[in-house]
Amino acid sequence: MSKLQPKIGLHSATFLVVSVIIGSGVFKKIAPMAAELGSPLLVVGCWVIAGLISLAGALSTAELVSLYPNSGGEYHYFQKIYGRFFAFLYGWSSFAVIKTAAISALAYIFAQSFNSLIPLPELADNLSIKLLASALIIVLTYINYRGIKEAELFSRLLTYAMLIGIAGLVIWGVLSPVGKIEHFQAQKELDGWVLIKALMVASLGAFWGYEGWNNIGFIGEEIEQPKRNLPIALTLGTLIVILSYVALNLVFVYVLPIDFFISLTNSPNKIAAVEVANALGGSAGMILVALLILMTTLNATNSTILMSARILYAMARDRMFFKAAASVHPSYETPDMALIIQGVWAIALVFSGSFDQLTDMLVFASFLFYGSSALGVIIMRYREPDLPRVYRVWGYPIIPLIFVFFCAALFILTLFNQPREACFGLGLIASGIPVYLFLPKKSSD
Repeated sequence: MSKLQPKIGLHSATFLVVSVIIGSGVFKKIAPMAAELGSPLLVVGCWVIAGLISLAGALSTAELVSLYPNSGGEYHYFQKIYGRFFAFLYGWSSFAVIKTAAISALAYIFAQSFNSLIPLPELADNLSIKLLASALIIVLTYINYRGIKEAELFSRLLTYAMLIGIAGLVIWGVLSPVGKIEHFQAQKELDGWVLIKALMVASLGAFWGYEGWNNIGFIGEEIEQPKRNLPIALTLGTLIVILSYVALNLVFVYVLPIDFFISLTNSPNKIAAVEVANALGGSAGMILVALLILMTTLNATNSTILMSARILYAMARDRMFFKAAASVHPSYETPDMALIIQGVWAIALVFSGSFDQLTDMLVFASFLFYGSSALGVIIMRYREPDLPRVYRVWGYPIIPLIFVFFCAALFILTLFNQPREACFGLGLIASGIPVYLFLPKKSSD
């Protein structure tokens, strides 16, 4: 059976981490977060905390991806730690909802942003936007089909432009006379359990913004010197995103008062970053930020398509998915059928109109798997202490334990605060059980 070949260096891997994380969340999530917290400093603090916790997860996961660099990321090393069944549930959940719904949502937001700049024909049930989102998925899937180097170069160029655009917006906001220190004043005071609950709810928005930091592990087989480069790329990429997010949100609350962002919750079609740009430079500013959002969603869609297809490829290679998905194109050396299957299902979710609900329901469930990764570091240190580890997580065991505790707390609080969504999300994961029962009992070599 053909294998995927290592073609991605450290620089490219780091920018892939950045590209797959920065999507649309940072530009719009400040509104619901402001409504929960009512304080600019708490909103910024929430992005810092969510970033540091995501970094703790990235540092922990880095040890496992360095220990077991292969296609599929968590799917691959979950087999080593928890066994075939748990690994399958992760892979199934990623294909059925977590990753494909993320592709659908990002492509749809791209189409909405495009429509705000160049109005599309008005058709029933947002058909024109769905068609553009589907066309984007098809084009990006084809680029990835033609070769990982081509797809990575496309992503890297977009990432350069995206980071320049973010830096420009931050500098523009800091130097603008519109900004006021008085805007950092809180509109309401929270304390005790009320504050903790508000922080947890607001954190869900921030964590959606950081979603994707683990994806680089999916292409471990295609990274040069993976035991060295994967941990470095994960760490540097996550740090770049944290700095970008905190800087953007500081500018947002400096330019406009917190009560303005709270009021945006009543206008779901308005995007916070676009309104900030309007305050800074009118229609010209709004167009520039709309172009920046187009760029980030295009980039995140491409990188998610690139990396997530490797889960299906790895599952098929182990006889835990359609056999055809184990195919490697003889010329392009890409998982061609896995990319096509993923694209078809993502387009189906676009037309179902349910991707937003699915991603909302499974954001919390994804932390079940994230926490399992960090816990796996501790398990493997105990079970296989003599395994050669090129990278060891800094601050062990405190860093992995902090991340495990947070994931568990977020999971439990969501069960209590949003039981319907939580149970439905768990039901979607459990839908893989009957599929698993029909699989061969043993994976292939």
